[in-house]
Amino acid sequence: MGARLGQHFLFDPSILRRIAAAAVAAPDELVLEIGPGKGTLTRELAARARRVVAIEADRALAAALADACAGTGVTVLAGDALEVPWPRAAVVCGNIPYRITSPLIDRALRPPRPGRIVFLVQAEVAARLAAPPGAKDYGALTAGVRLVAEVERLFGVPAGAFRPRPRVDSAVVRLVPRAAPLVASEDEERRVRGVIQALFQRRRQQLARSVREAFGVARPEVAGLLAQAGVEPAARVEVLAPERFVALARALGPRLAS
Repeated sequence: MGARLGQHFLFDPSILRRIAAAAVAAPDELVLEIGPGKGTLTRELAARARRVVAIEADRALAAALADACAGTGVTVLAGDALEVPWPRAAVVCGNIPYRITSPLIDRALRPPRPGRIVFLVQAEVAARLAAPPGAKDYGALTAGVRLVAEVERLFGVPAGAFRPRPRVDSAVVRLVPRAAPLVASEDEERRVRGVIQALFQRRRQQLARSVREAFGVARPEVAGLLAQAGVEPAARVEVLAPERFVALARALGPRLAS
């Protein structure tokens, strides 16, 4: 169990307490936990929050945890967290399976968004999420998440804190959805994410060439379009702040509809 589904169980008590403290801000909050496994983090969350809803893909683990938490404020749901309906929660938290990190972050950031998201992720993913524009770790994941949330890398977690021991180190990140997202709607978010993906696929090119190739902009038009978005034609994609991707998508306008 667990390892078959890509799950490594965290047992270090001090780290579990730090994660729960970073996640729960008030005792009346409802916490949604993804991948509770054997319940080590679940118990720490339940000690701080009025109610915890935990989604576990391994049905044997889910049944064992439900029995262990009977009569408490913990509800255990057996199923795939990418498919099971999520309750409206103040916090989404978990030691999540690393093979589905990006899909789970995307799911957690869908409206209605929680007040905060605290995930234990692979260390290199945490570095990418927290990287500023221009840094070597800055990429499509970073820019896409920053459209709707601020990101903070809280602390590292060594491989020895898990059973079975993973091959990589981990880190805890906290995502706080923006009160005012950089995008005006879910539809605009999809368009901007499409721009981000297309340009990062051409990250070695200058942006003038990338925009021409990716979106069919004629050579005489590209300089004016980039100027409208506040983007330097000779720059490369990794220096663009999330706001510039939004401006570029708006400048591209109808070209993104085709």
